[in-house]
Amino acid sequence: MLRFIAFSLTRAWQGFWRNAVMSIAATLTMVLMLLLLAGFFILQNVLLASLSFVEQKVEVVAYVENTATADQVAGLVKAIKALPETASVEFVTRDEALARFKAAQEAQGREDLTKYLESNPLYASLNVKLTAPSGLDAVTSALRASPIVRNVLNIEALVERVTTVTSVVRTAGVGMVLIVGLIVLFIIVNTIRLAVVARAEEIEIMRLVGASDAFIRWPFVFEGALVGLLGAVVTLVLLALAAEPASRAVAGFFNVLPIQLGTLGRDTAALVLSTGLGLGVLGSWVSVRTYLIR
Repeated sequence: MLRFIAFSLTRAWQGFWRNAVMSIAATLTMVLMLLLLAGFFILQNVLLASLSFVEQKVEVVAYVENTATADQVAGLVKAIKALPETASVEFVTRDEALARFKAAQEAQGREDLTKYLESNPLYASLNVKLTAPSGLDAVTSALRASPIVRNVLNIEALVERVTTVTSVVRTAGVGMVLIVGLIVLFIIVNTIRLAVVARAEEIEIMRLVGASDAFIRWPFVFEGALVGLLGAVVTLVLLALAAEPASRAVAGFFNVLPIQLGTLGRDTAALVLSTGLGLGVLGSWVSVRTYLIR
């Protein structure tokens, strides 16, 4: 068995360089397709991270009656924190709400008109951040059920839009990755098929002297794996060279997103390597099998 594998690897290496033009063409095609695939994968992750960042900013605001006691407020905060849909709860007093309003007006360069007011017109509020937008209904219902809650801001439309966009981006991203993968497979199958046809005479001679299909097929399969591996390595080198200038260009953008570039790089490398090897082997197998069953 080991001798057969060693023989197949040797034949694959010889076949790769014997048909150098076709092999290099297949490798470059693999590189271009893997770059496209990696680009779509990175773009999808950045978009999903952006949407995740937006989701984290979605919060339910409930205004509290001025007559509410400190014990009632503390009880409500404790009850809302206990909900599995709640990520965090912040209680903003009337004075804090007024101070934030003044700061916002000053930041926008507007005149502070609150100095003309006889009293603070703002209500205290509970700002509830959700673990996921899907938890909106449960948190809103719990807040509205409390007798000290004056009203809850309606953000259902916003949450629905965020959820819809996230679903569309996730589905479209997976679809694009699959489409690019199929395109890569189609091109590799046809490229390797040309190499098989170019060596048709050699294959026929091997069949005439009694070589089995496995004896003929496996060198081509290993050759396809070699094409996929080389394509993946070249792709990763190009991505590594482009990573630093790209990360510098969008450093501020990535800093505010809940995404770790190290994790993204590892996932991209795993995707490129597995796709390159997998498509190289599968493309060779399909090409040779199609030829041998004639």
